Amino acid sequence: MRMQWMAALVLALGVPGFAQAQAPTKTSKPAAAPEAAAKAPAAPPVELKTDDQKTIYSLGLTLGQSVTALALTPEEIQLLQRGLQDALSGATPPVDPKEYTPKIQALAKSRQAQVNVTTLDRASKEAGATRLPSGVIYRELKAGTGKTPRAIDTVKVHYRGTLVDGSEFDSSYKRGEPIEFPLNGVIPCWTQGVQKMKVGAKAKLTCPASTAYGERPPPGSRIPPNAVLQFDVELVDVPGNTAVSP
Repeated sequence: MRMQWMAALVLALGVPGFAQAQAPTKTSKPAAAPEAAAKAPAAPPVELKTDDQKTIYSLGLTLGQSVTALALTPEEIQLLQRGLQDALSGATPPVDPKEYTPKIQALAKSRQAQVNVTTLDRASKEAGATRLPSGVIYRELKAGTGKTPRAIDTVKVHYRGTLVDGSEFDSSYKRGEPIEFPLNGVIPCWTQGVQKMKVGAKAKLTCPASTAYGERPPPGSRIPPNAVLQFDVELVDVPGNTAVSP
């Protein structure tokens, strides 16, 4: 299980406009009104000079990436900040953590399901989008003029994969070379979507979790369980002569 609650707290620390949490003292002044706080200049970012600073910052990034499934509103992020401040100050919490901590995972799953539905619905309404029987949403970005692969063919593609929040988790473009693989040896979303392309085409594939990695994303990847994934795919070539001619 990913530590969503830890990620949420780390994320709260980095939200623009949030004051740094401090333990209150007897001489502390009352907090400024929201209007005044909005006008206050933002604190300069902490410079990353030492290895410890860079490591802790990287920890924040890693944990923060796992909280996107919660799809928190600004008001909910304020609740996170309040919980963090209370923990740092030693204040008595208004709820019993033992009662609510076990509910965090259920909340994360529920929120992720909502985000997934919204993402798929939005993708299906984009101009030129087609929803396949499996739920995969295919949208051609550039028409191709070459051959169309079959599931048994090997294909060469360039691609960029992103999570629903737009963060990139993989890219052949960044590696500087396309990847080649048998089309029936990858996730169903790719097997189905790439078969609709011709060499030279570019397309966007929006993959329901059931057609991607489901509960078991690749070890070491940034992909959370049950994630909807989006891929920009360019069909570079279909090596051999088994592909279907246009």
